[in-house]
Amino acid sequence: MDSKMNSTEISLWNATSSYCPIKPQHIIISVLICLTFLVGLLLNVFSLWVFTCRTPVWTSSTVLQFHLAVSDVIICPMGPFMAVYYHSANWIFGKALCQLKVALITFHIYSSILFLSLISIHRYVAVVRYNRDSCMNRKDFVQKLCVGVWLFVLIMGTAFAAIVDTSTENNHTLCLSIHQGQYIDLYLIVNFTFLVPVLLLAFIVSAICYCLLVRSMSLLDTSHDNGQAIKNKSHKMVAVCLVTFVAYFMPMNVVRSVGIVVKKFFPHKCSLLLEIETAYYVSWIVAGANCCLDPIIYCFSSKKFMRNVHISLSKIGVRCETGHDESL
Repeated sequence: MDSKMNSTEISLWNATSSYCPIKPQHIIISVLICLTFLVGLLLNVFSLWVFTCRTPVWTSSTVLQFHLAVSDVIICPMGPFMAVYYHSANWIFGKALCQLKVALITFHIYSSILFLSLISIHRYVAVVRYNRDSCMNRKDFVQKLCVGVWLFVLIMGTAFAAIVDTSTENNHTLCLSIHQGQYIDLYLIVNFTFLVPVLLLAFIVSAICYCLLVRSMSLLDTSHDNGQAIKNKSHKMVAVCLVTFVAYFMPMNVVRSVGIVVKKFFPHKCSLLLEIETAYYVSWIVAGANCCLDPIIYCFSSKKFMRNVHISLSKIGVRCETGHDESL
């Protein structure tokens, strides 16, 4: 009798977990995703143009900022595809574009995280150890670090994209979805073995740099305008990096992790799963806003970048007031 009851319960559990409804998201989510990535694309393409065409002499800081802008640009063209997918709950673009989407998302998120960490480290070295020889102040060394970051995310993203495929669930074609039951074990392993540890490590490194920088800035002579300007700019720039981690990348990773756990261990909780799915898509809008925030880091980090922006804008009739203080 007990064995029959257990079999019946298992069958009901499987039936319930297999037929969680897959619902399209509200049109507002799709519209906001398109707008966010469009603004991010324009800002970062403009930033890349300033770096490549208006900045003849690159420093180690310029190298890091350029690669961060590249990491933001590569995801923006996927905005319309993601918007259509979220609104229809149906991936109509085929297997190849699905795998490209998986690869580009991985490239973007984790290259951005790593470059933000390197920018925090570089700022600490530039301000606190400015009078000492450091490899982080050498452009050739920083270029090698950037190549290493791209190789790491390229291997991780390509391997992940090669495994993940489209699948059909309840008459919906899905791509990188929490409803893809056959991939949930893979999502669980990849999420808690690679993705979350990379984010936490990068955040810890940036937070340590910020704490050390704040302690060093408390000893800086701010009686002169230049000292105060360096202190204010350093605080703002590293704070922006930390805000990017906490406000933009953390929500996506937390919501994704919760969703994977719910799908894996509580698949019958359909209403909760659908709420988490909506929260994840909203977190994508928030994460996409990071593409719009990163150009602010370039302004805090380099007075030359701001000056080149002002010159470029003045040529199209936009007048900006420029400051006269020099920065590191």
